[in-house]
Amino acid sequence: MVWHKVNLKKMKKNDKVLPATYGTRYFEGEVPKYEMPKNSMPQDAAYQLIHDELNLDGNPSLNLATFVSTWMEEGADKLIMENINKNFIDHDEYPKTADIEKRVVNMLARLFNAPEAAKSVGVGTVGSSEAIMLALLAHKFSWKSKMKAKGKKYNKPNIVMGADVHIVWEKFARYFDVEQRLVPMEEGDYVLTAKKMLKHVDENTICVGAILGTTFTGQADEIKKINDALVKLKKTKGWDIPIHVDGASGGFIAPFIYPNMKWDFRLQQVKSINVSGHKFGLVYPGMGWLVFREEKDLPKDLIFYVNYLGGEMPTYTLNFSRGSAMTIAQYYNMIRLGKSGYKKIMQNIVGNASYLGALLKKTKKFTLLNDGNMLPIIAVMLKGKPGFTVFELSAKLREKGWIIPAYTLPANAQKIAIMRMVVKENFSHDMAGILFADIMEAYGILQKKKPAPKKKSGGHKIC
Repeated sequence: MVWHKVNLKKMKKNDKVLPATYGTRYFEGEVPKYEMPKNSMPQDAAYQLIHDELNLDGNPSLNLATFVSTWMEEGADKLIMENINKNFIDHDEYPKTADIEKRVVNMLARLFNAPEAAKSVGVGTVGSSEAIMLALLAHKFSWKSKMKAKGKKYNKPNIVMGADVHIVWEKFARYFDVEQRLVPMEEGDYVLTAKKMLKHVDENTICVGAILGTTFTGQADEIKKINDALVKLKKTKGWDIPIHVDGASGGFIAPFIYPNMKWDFRLQQVKSINVSGHKFGLVYPGMGWLVFREEKDLPKDLIFYVNYLGGEMPTYTLNFSRGSAMTIAQYYNMIRLGKSGYKKIMQNIVGNASYLGALLKKTKKFTLLNDGNMLPIIAVMLKGKPGFTVFELSAKLREKGWIIPAYTLPANAQKIAIMRMVVKENFSHDMAGILFADIMEAYGILQKKKPAPKKKSGGHKIC
């Protein structure tokens, strides 16, 4: 073997050459976390430092906790990157983007069966939380105007909703000074029914909140029965109480899977609907929609006009600035997939959820609150006393990469602990089988860790 002499002069000369990314000094110390660094660093180093830390995040494809879309087609990805730098609020500068928002609102109004003669209006939002806030504000203003016209007091508005609502409903009540009449859950009954709702409404009720697919169990409130009860109440007492349907989860599923199910603008008292484009609308995070049945359902007092971006422009949002990319991505999905495409995808999603639910049910180790037939959500409780909790089962599955939440239900059902799985577009039939196998493996491991019962002493005592 021949050893070559090290050429120190040559090494010194080559020191001026930039080292590989991982060879830079930026990988020797702590990543800046609490104070902006004094000096700059190369872009590849900054990218790699952040990229590597984010590797410790969960895998979005295995995240069954989130309802939010984690995959889109290449065409959508391309459009998103081409429009990532457009501020949606600049309608004068980006008029076509503003037109696209109006097109989507119109498509949704028709999808939700708005009457042909209706002039429906709406708005794109950063998510269903903003959409719900805006809708409920509209109902508060409309109620206030009605009470003023009747010469009645309007200082004690209330809102009636089930305990199955998303937290944003409770936020609205607190932030905008509206009495929250939260109808509690009961064991075995996890949705708002017409019977329970009637016990809480009065002439100061600004609206009733009805959920098409709850965050907790994936079930739907009795929307049609609630509507029918309110129609009857309007005839007998003169209380014209509107319904706002929170269709964040179910608004993009029901029209395609259950077209005959009446939950939308076919019902007389349904005046507004929100839906999450970034859930089963199949768009990345940051896209919600609010649609009003009629233009008159949106009080003009809530619309502001500004002229400092160019021409005079109306604005009806809580967030003034917002990216344009997800609005365009939503439009892409709608014209790319059409009704037939959405229907096929929703059938696949619900089918895969039902398959997973059937596998779990067959084991007789779980009680299913929702088996995936209505919405692609599987909510389960443990049967019997296996010696561990759903929280331990959830943690055990995390070891395999699965992100599946376990939690307790709201009052009066807080003793019930469940585990919930949301099936999305990129969760295949095969993945359902793999998840089921991992659940059963984790179940077996945890059951073996159950301490053995103490043996009773018997027989003769040995002296």
